[in-house]
Amino acid sequence: MKNIVVLATGGTIAGVSTSSTDTTGYRSAILTVDDIISQISPLKTIANITSEQFVQLDSADMTHEVWLELARRISSLLEREEVDGVVVTHGTDTLEETAYFLNLVVNSEKPVVLVGAMRPSTSLSCDGPMNLYNAVILASSPQSWGKGVLVTLNDTIHCSREVTKTNTALQDTFKTPDVGNFGYVVDGTPYFYRMPIRKHTYMTSFPIEKIKELPQVDIIYGHVNDRGTLACAAAEAGAKGLVYAGLGNGNMSKHMKDVLGVIQKQGVIVVRSTRVGSGVVTRNGAVDDDQYRFIAADNLNPQKARILLMLALTQTASLEEIQAIFWEY
Repeated sequence: MKNIVVLATGGTIAGVSTSSTDTTGYRSAILTVDDIISQISPLKTIANITSEQFVQLDSADMTHEVWLELARRISSLLEREEVDGVVVTHGTDTLEETAYFLNLVVNSEKPVVLVGAMRPSTSLSCDGPMNLYNAVILASSPQSWGKGVLVTLNDTIHCSREVTKTNTALQDTFKTPDVGNFGYVVDGTPYFYRMPIRKHTYMTSFPIEKIKELPQVDIIYGHVNDRGTLACAAAEAGAKGLVYAGLGNGNMSKHMKDVLGVIQKQGVIVVRSTRVGSGVVTRNGAVDDDQYRFIAADNLNPQKARILLMLALTQTASLEEIQAIFWEY
């Protein structure tokens, strides 16, 4: 059997409630990882598992500092010959962000799988145990090697770059809008239907060993009659980059073009993403990026565009180089 390390960070999968029918009013991050694993006896039949309670928090409280420490710990574990893969339990609210960050900084072909739950451990039909069972199966499977950081919930497999949470409460909340699921886990067997094309993990130019801290990058949400107040405040507060969650194809008003254009001239990198749930933000499409010197986010949603911009800024401030990074990752 493969040797899998489970790193726990809290979240709903470790949540408890006073009622078995309460699926929203629970307390997150209560159970320890050993409590969770002890409830899933079939795990011992599929892998040799060791576990660590890395942190214990609601994923809304995730920080850059925890990201950096988690990535370093995962990288250290995967360097060991006897470790075959890592599973990270995580709250679903920011799971996609942590997964994509790890996808960009963990330099290993070995499987890393993030997993969570939409219902607390005390609820009827709680989904955490099966989700974790499937995550260990994925981390143990030779098919998972070299595919980057994976996300699994509700019997589906997703690439961390494209997956996003789409519903506040339903168990099938995690979806990949543009290109569909990576695959499925059916009766203990993973089925993959495509390969990731963009650079990740073992192909990364952002190894965690070289990253000491992450620069401030903020997200500004586009809307009717946006006067640019928040964008200006972010720049004045020290933001090195801004991601604009624009309208449609990353569009914005003439006023916002001028505001962000001025901010860009002050040395703040501006990336155009979209508030729409899917689709590509094309360069020089809705906005003349060459004129305003903006970056197009491709099909990364705002929260993931923010992560890639932060990492890009650890290496360069060249607009041409940053745009190339967005086409490559």
